[in-house]
Amino acid sequence: MVPVSKFMIAALGGLVVAATPVSAFAQSKTVGGAEMVASKTIVENASQSADHTTLVAAVKAAGLVDTLNGKGPFTVFAPTNAAFALLPAGTVDTLLKPENKGTLTSILTYHVVPGKVTATQLVGKIKAGGGTAMLTTVQGETLKASLSGSNVVLIDAKGGQAMVTIADVPQSNGVVHVVDHVLLP
Repeated sequence: MVPVSKFMIAALGGLVVAATPVSAFAQSKTVGGAEMVASKTIVENASQSADHTTLVAAVKAAGLVDTLNGKGPFTVFAPTNAAFALLPAGTVDTLLKPENKGTLTSILTYHVVPGKVTATQLVGKIKAGGGTAMLTTVQGETLKASLSGSNVVLIDAKGGQAMVTIADVPQSNGVVHVVDHVLLP
């Protein structure tokens, strides 16, 4: 008998759809020039990505390292450095100041959804919702997800949009989807 840990059973509504070796599902992906390793946590992997140095600095400034290194599972919509650069000049520097920790924490936790939501599951929720899915974030507010062609687009509380550019980056404590804009509650 093959050990259960070597297989992932994809299920939909309790119906077994396929049995796939974990190694086939959890293949590592390259993000920001670094291999993202499925056995590492969200923070451990993000710290290796050259495209996520601003995000990692923000997570540290907000005191969220232990949380995002925790058991989870979490789904993180991870903005790139280029996404942070799209914010008005001086915004990131202001947010990183200790006196703005609450605002920074609110913005960062708005990018996190409890549980592990893969791209396939998210698209399924969007289709089941008639073209939109509402995701409750760890911050407490909702993100709206929809499709633009075959791309998942997230719409924040202010109407801003972020497109998922790299989906399903496996982590030991969840999954990361790289996005091209910062989402604002």
